Amino acid sequence: MPAGTRSSFGWTAKSLSVIGIIAWASWLHAADAPDARFSSSLFDGKSLSGWTVENGCDIAVSDGLLVLQGGDGWLRSDLTYSDFQLHVEWKALKASEYDAGIYIRTLAEGMPFPKAAHQVNLLEGKEGNIGNVPGASSTGLIKRGDWNAFDITVIGDTVSLSINGKEAYKAKGLARAAGYIGLQCEVPKGGQFQFRNLRVTELGYRALYNGKDLAGWEGAGQPAEKCWQVRDGLLECTGAEGPWLRSQEEFGDFNLRIEYQVSAEGNSGVYVRVPADGNHHRENGEAPPAGFEVQILDDAAPKYKDLKDYQFSASVYDIAGAMRRVSKPAGEWNTLEIDARGQQISVSHNGVVVVEVTEEKFPLIKLRQTSGFLGLQNHSTLVKFRNLRIGPPLPRPREFNAPRTPLHSPLEPRRQQQPFGKILDRQRPVSEIARRQARIDLHHDRLFGTILGNDQVDPDIAAKARHRLGGRQRCPLQG
Repeated sequence: MPAGTRSSFGWTAKSLSVIGIIAWASWLHAADAPDARFSSSLFDGKSLSGWTVENGCDIAVSDGLLVLQGGDGWLRSDLTYSDFQLHVEWKALKASEYDAGIYIRTLAEGMPFPKAAHQVNLLEGKEGNIGNVPGASSTGLIKRGDWNAFDITVIGDTVSLSINGKEAYKAKGLARAAGYIGLQCEVPKGGQFQFRNLRVTELGYRALYNGKDLAGWEGAGQPAEKCWQVRDGLLECTGAEGPWLRSQEEFGDFNLRIEYQVSAEGNSGVYVRVPADGNHHRENGEAPPAGFEVQILDDAAPKYKDLKDYQFSASVYDIAGAMRRVSKPAGEWNTLEIDARGQQISVSHNGVVVVEVTEEKFPLIKLRQTSGFLGLQNHSTLVKFRNLRIGPPLPRPREFNAPRTPLHSPLEPRRQQQPFGKILDRQRPVSEIARRQARIDLHHDRLFGTILGNDQVDPDIAAKARHRLGGRQRCPLQG
């Protein structure tokens, strides 16, 4: 795609008036699965990268396997998922009365396990069943004492499961539009478990890097090959003198997910919505147009101890410092999620929301443009990247309480060659907006989204929502 092609995500300002109907309406259109998809491993066989251990249970990596070793708690994915396909292989080490589980679209809160969760059971005799989803049960497909493969597909309010290659069930009734993936650990009662080959396919996301070459990217003003290379499937900035890496597309509103690894004293950044020259500094309205940078840094390096708060990892440089510093040591992989919709910017770092920028709290953001190129900075140090993908933004209308944990939602491909295009010059039809997912508060179990009584809502969608809600005025999405 030629440089300057615009492929953005999102809604026009006027269309936000209907955002409250999105979550339920997306369920009403569950059959409209998007074509875009991005597959990645959830377990590298070496570490718990991409996961957070909750509530003190003992989870280890041994001989390439993920092992639930002791205690009660759970392993939570750093990212949240809406529509997805999940492959998991598991083995119970206890001969009988074994018990564990696989959480889908779960909340983060709860002790020792997440509350109000949908759990794909690993309890002896009920393997694969989901107790709070009618029809989500089967028998006779498990190989006792051996490895078993689960393929779980979640789209809208529907979940389907195949066990060892055989269809187990397809059932409706999921009560939450998005949430974490997790592994339940209850070793004192249920025994130890082993897992391998965990893989997720995110529906509604597409790759920005193909793992083979620099297609879709270019050096800014110089050949990219001077300091950028592909090695063992990873995108590397070698640290040699050379340009920053610029996307060949421009983007407006989006949800961007990246994994990165810095070397000792490493320094880099993600340029967001920058002009072709990469400008990401602008202090007043007379200065040239600029986007912004989300910082990447070896936070623990002594040479950086006296930096300003907005210069540490996951901060929006010059504008907002990360509320928590959760960087992993140099040489380990970090997850970074940047959500941009208009001038509302959210950054999640290793599973924690660390930045929430709005015009009211951070007025400098109003000086930054709302569409432009993406970029990866060359700051003369070795930095590695993988699993770069982009999807639709996380709707966060101001009239609702801003959630603390970002969710993502699949976005139906735009017609023709712009698979997720933001409407920059006209309003997207209401009926099309209605298919998008809403951002939901994972941590506080809040009700989300007024559906009825909104004169901007498509009448057909409102009628269906009214029927589904039984006349209620709010969406009980949190279960």
